[in-house]
Amino acid sequence: MSNLRPTRRSLLLGAAVTLAAPTLLRAQSTDAFPTNEPAIRDRVPVRRNTSAFQMQDWRDHFDQLGVGCLLADISSRAVHYWSGDGQTYRLYPSSVPLSEELTRRGYSRIVRKARNPGWTPTASMRERDPSLPTHVEGGRPDNPLGTRAMYLDWPAYLVHGTHDTRKIGRQSSSGCIGLYNQHVEELFELVQVGTQVRLL
Repeated sequence: MSNLRPTRRSLLLGAAVTLAAPTLLRAQSTDAFPTNEPAIRDRVPVRRNTSAFQMQDWRDHFDQLGVGCLLADISSRAVHYWSGDGQTYRLYPSSVPLSEELTRRGYSRIVRKARNPGWTPTASMRERDPSLPTHVEGGRPDNPLGTRAMYLDWPAYLVHGTHDTRKIGRQSSSGCIGLYNQHVEELFELVQVGTQVRLL
């Protein structure tokens, strides 16, 4: 005579099947899969942005290293950093301006650095979005500048962090270059005031 007593394994297996049943039923319903999508073979292939993660040579952008060089490649949404002694190179994904009208390209330099910077939107930013606050104190999670900022000699242009990690790798800023907070904190320690900057 067989022993029909339930074992722990059979109880766990039964519970898993019971919990999975609604999901399996939903997956089998016709609502789960769209019927009006074009076939994959008819879609335009997605181009991956491999250039964003290829090392570049500082000599292609700057005449000398000086105290360091920072390249913000807007097209590939990446920031490259070279130290003044040529021994340190860093590459980070970044956010870039929302549109070409908000984008400034050319050569600049770092003139100031700030930990937990406060944020005051410019008049043009408030004109585009009147709901913006007049000021956000530094250190707050809703501060768009994140935990560190490095100011360029162009007014209102910065390289800064962000608490909103969805922005990295996207066109999402009003002109600044944004980095993950952990990346901007690392870069902040490397970059000196006077570092050359190119927005390409």
